Amino acid sequence: MSSKANRDCCPREELKVEAIVSVDDRGQMVLPKDIREKLDLRAGEKLAVVTKERDGKVCCIYLFKTDELLDMVRDRLGPLLSDAVER
Repeated sequence: MSSKANRDCCPREELKVEAIVSVDDRGQMVLPKDIREKLDLRAGEKLAVVTKERDGKVCCIYLFKTDELLDMVRDRLGPLLSDAVER
């Protein structure tokens, strides 16, 4: 692997440009309808914004539905918590 590839924050083969969005004066942006439909995202649903940093700067931003993020956390921590309770 090249040294540049080692410095990349996110592997390129996993990235896909879905849309270009603008941020308005209030910091708001609109997710295009086709992306909302792919995500089955409905009005009023909450998204968690997760960032990844490299060299002290945000290099990647991820959006997760909060219920799906909670499920991921439970899946990872559930076995750890049950092991702790059993001891």
